[in-house]
Amino acid sequence: MISYTSRRPDISIVMPCLDERSTVGLCIEDSKKYIKGRGLQGEIIVVDNGSTDGSADEAKKHGAKVLRVPRKGYGRALRAGISRAEGDVIVFADCDTTYDLLDLDKFYYPLKAGKYDIIIGDRLSGGIEKGAIPLLHIPGVKFLSLCGRMAFGTDVRDFHCGLRSITRKAARKMRLRANGMEFATEFIAEAAEKGLRIGQCPITLRRCTKKRRSKLRTFRDGMRHLWFIISRYMAD
Repeated sequence: MISYTSRRPDISIVMPCLDERSTVGLCIEDSKKYIKGRGLQGEIIVVDNGSTDGSADEAKKHGAKVLRVPRKGYGRALRAGISRAEGDVIVFADCDTTYDLLDLDKFYYPLKAGKYDIIIGDRLSGGIEKGAIPLLHIPGVKFLSLCGRMAFGTDVRDFHCGLRSITRKAARKMRLRANGMEFATEFIAEAAEKGLRIGQCPITLRRCTKKRRSKLRTFRDGMRHLWFIISRYMAD
């Protein structure tokens, strides 16, 4: 069980969750091990986004704070998690075991030291295990990331990685409104517009070994990202 004290946490780990009962507990336990192993004060927030499989109860059983956001949407869940997080550094991570939550040093310490305001994971440089995502998603991520770089004047290689971090101070400067998967793109666009310092970290995307239903919808989600890029660029 995480011990929550009156002192502000060093780190908040925020996990959006939709029907991830088989994996959410594993991710919480890895997060707890990381926090304890580094001697940090931390909190783990699971944002349950309308699960019907008992994910929220499973998260509570493993000692996480559970925030219920019944109206579905990746961005809606993460925006709620950010607003509730109290850590000096806030880490976002999917709770499907595809990211190594025992190894968050590159997402925490550079921000704590003031080197960057944000760090974005880079699966394209770090590697993607076979079966981790459909092959069609990889060229889509590359194309949309290229569009994002051109539109927003940033060098971020992987616009859609679900593992990223931000200082609490920088998070308070962001004006995030997206409700769906396009939140990942909006997050980078806002950071670039606000002049925040963005670092990047190669990571490996792992294949989830548990049976689960993917939440990704290749065409729909890709078009949401593309429409966001076009509309934001035209508005600017």
